[in-house]
Amino acid sequence: MRLLSAAFARALSLLHLLRFIAAIFACLVVCCAAHGQAVDTAPVAKLINAGPVSTRPRRVNPSASEESIVSVVAVALNFEDASPIEKKAFEETNSTRVKNGLPPLTWDPDLYRMARTNSERMSRLGYFSHVTPEGKRLRERARDVGITHYRVLGENIAYNSGYDDPAAFAVERWMLSSGHRANILNAEFKAMAVGSFVAADGSVFITQTFITR
Repeated sequence: MRLLSAAFARALSLLHLLRFIAAIFACLVVCCAAHGQAVDTAPVAKLINAGPVSTRPRRVNPSASEESIVSVVAVALNFEDASPIEKKAFEETNSTRVKNGLPPLTWDPDLYRMARTNSERMSRLGYFSHVTPEGKRLRERARDVGITHYRVLGENIAYNSGYDDPAAFAVERWMLSSGHRANILNAEFKAMAVGSFVAADGSVFITQTFITR
């Protein structure tokens, strides 16, 4: 009888120990799950340069109809007509080139029309790519604005939201990416333009296009 009581006591102690271990494990699982569900409130940014890209553009927000695009640039515009974001990105890019021993690029009105149109279309049609939903690449988009003769053509695009200075941030991030940096510091390019579009939710699309005619 005494042996039976001792065995029962050991079994009871073991049961308590197992329950204690199970409780600790459950707590760890809940804590990890809660950590994984924490809301990320950091600003958002995406970059793409004119390297090989998919022919099927990545969607970044719900698409709109082609007819909803009513404010794309109809004529080529000079630097004085650019927005503060566009001017800042242009100036930051040239400043970066000068710091790296390269001459500044001149403003190209035709490229500005092309870049501004591209940024607005990306925002309104809900994609982020060098290729349009219709499958038009950089060369075809240049042709659409009358640019048919050139030696070199390149492009950087950026999307960000939640930054106080979206233009400076875009140039800064481009310089940290080998492909974008190569475009900015390409000694072959002679001219450039930056076109931006700010969506209703505050997100900013920026297109930076380079050319040597």
